[in-house]
Amino acid sequence: MTKCLSRARYLLFLPLLAILSFSLVFPFASHAAAPAVLKQLDDAFIQVAEKVKPAVVNISSTKKEVVSSPDGSQEMDPFFKNHPFKEFFGEEFFKRFKKGPGEGKGIQPHGMGSGVIVSPEGLILTNAHVVKDADEIKVTVSDKRSYDAKVVGIDVESDIAVVKIDATGLPIATLGDSGKLQVGEIVFAIGNPFGLNRTVTSGIVSATGRTNVGIIDYEDFIQTDAAINPGNSGGPLVNIDGEVIGINTAIASRSGGYQGIGFAIPSSSAKLIMDDLVKEGKVKRGLLGVNIQDMNEALSKSFGRKDSEGALVSQVVEGSPAEKAGVKAGDIILKFNDNVVKGAAHLKNLVGKEKPGASANMSVYRDNKTLEIPVKIAERTQKALASSGATDSPGETSNDLGIQIEKVPASVSSKMGLKDGEGLLVKDIASDGAGAKIGLRAGDVILEIDGTAVSGMDEFKMAVSTAKKNKVIRLMIQRGSAKIFLAGTLG
Repeated sequence: MTKCLSRARYLLFLPLLAILSFSLVFPFASHAAAPAVLKQLDDAFIQVAEKVKPAVVNISSTKKEVVSSPDGSQEMDPFFKNHPFKEFFGEEFFKRFKKGPGEGKGIQPHGMGSGVIVSPEGLILTNAHVVKDADEIKVTVSDKRSYDAKVVGIDVESDIAVVKIDATGLPIATLGDSGKLQVGEIVFAIGNPFGLNRTVTSGIVSATGRTNVGIIDYEDFIQTDAAINPGNSGGPLVNIDGEVIGINTAIASRSGGYQGIGFAIPSSSAKLIMDDLVKEGKVKRGLLGVNIQDMNEALSKSFGRKDSEGALVSQVVEGSPAEKAGVKAGDIILKFNDNVVKGAAHLKNLVGKEKPGASANMSVYRDNKTLEIPVKIAERTQKALASSGATDSPGETSNDLGIQIEKVPASVSSKMGLKDGEGLLVKDIASDGAGAKIGLRAGDVILEIDGTAVSGMDEFKMAVSTAKKNKVIRLMIQRGSAKIFLAGTLG
């Protein structure tokens, strides 16, 4: 037993003896290198904070309208209740601005956020949702002076706004090139979380080019784990050189507070939008005139492609630049002006940045060939989407897809802009069927199967039978006024 204990003690002391031996041979190695590196990093953090903090402002917006509920209780005003960034600010944050008992029967809605000064003459870059619909905007600068601000321009689609205060000689921040950002870079978020002025938090770039987040129309977010909380919105995201490389916009959170996932609008995009707002008062975006969707493995296989790059054209708008250029439904846009298209949202951003009237070139995959198609970009306009309907008439069942289909009623064809007799209406769908698995919904109209138009049951059955042999099926459908492709395996 004694020998075992002695051996155990010997083994426990081995690591300590190794460290002591290393220290005797290299007396400074374990102490000098690490502190020097840490000191350099510490100094760099301090310099970034000192450089940018003076240019960060507190923005307080007020809506003059006073709202009260019929029973006199302090209900949340629609200004907050329906706020597009309610998840960002959180319910409790908004409740701070409700008047308590005895302070009146209504509330005067307030908003709080951040901004960054980008010109000595008082131009301030912030988020659209921080100042949108506000009747009064107050800006407090780093030396605690407050100014009334006026809106220069707001672009809701990108959530960027520019406001101006009547001041000169202000400290400014430099806008950097967000296009050079790399995942893993150290970044700092500076703003006024919960009203705590010019708070600095640090983290890294977690991802770039984030789309399909569902926050704004044009998404190309920088994702970061730097702590962002209510009040940071509109403040700068800064790199290690003290350059603004993003405008903090939102967080992914179940609680309304920081949970490690924040999003910022890239500075390069923000600058383009800011320039338009300052010069024109609005943003003019390019229009191609197509409905597009992301590629996936099943769609790629159905088109005979091995990768899922590009954006699939599901519909070409009549009279649009795309139609005039010869683009067709089923084309896969691989490149736009030498930019490799990563998906539908990426193409939308690329086209949106083009000025109306500009010429562009696209590389398009069609029928196993790559075509070069020139196009002249138009100005983007809002389009209304029509809704589809269904009737109560009986339909035929396709056991292969698990759907019930029928000829499209005239009233539905008229609403959807279809020709008489075009397509087959999906009347009902089994939740566990092949149709549901590839994304079909009741009310969809099936226009084509693997490139073959279908308007009757015989055509439909023949096309599905061929698809079964190939073990993959591709449908072109119309949903509302939009045409889209769906694809999947078929046993």
